[in-house]
Amino acid sequence: MLFAYALATGAVAAAGVYMMLERNVFRVVLGLALLATAANLVIFLAGRLGPVDPAIIQQGEAALADTAANPLPQALVLTAIVIGFALIALAAVLAYRTYGALGTLDGDEMTAAEADGSPFANPAGGKLADGEGRA
Repeated sequence: MLFAYALATGAVAAAGVYMMLERNVFRVVLGLALLATAANLVIFLAGRLGPVDPAIIQQGEAALADTAANPLPQALVLTAIVIGFALIALAAVLAYRTYGALGTLDGDEMTAAEADGSPFANPAGGKLADGEGRA
């Protein structure tokens, strides 16, 4: 059963990477969401799967029982979900604002910065500070 979970996690990660290689910015955001989900699944699968006792220390005990669930992966996944949601929300807002400003979500058509010229070009036409004259 663990192999099936690992295979599904790999498929989700592969789909996320494939979508991040697209030109459309919205698909890149969705690919980022899939990749974050795959990372959460990896962390979750690093803990034990199966029927285990809850991670509660019984009264009179000093530590968790050996059959108790490991609470650390669960806490890490909850934290990663919150951070991933914030990252996806930020990326979605940036994509929305980019569409509003440029009128496209295609990465190849986003050429507004190219009209300003190269950031390495010297406006006076002389040498740059490092001694190389790039144009």
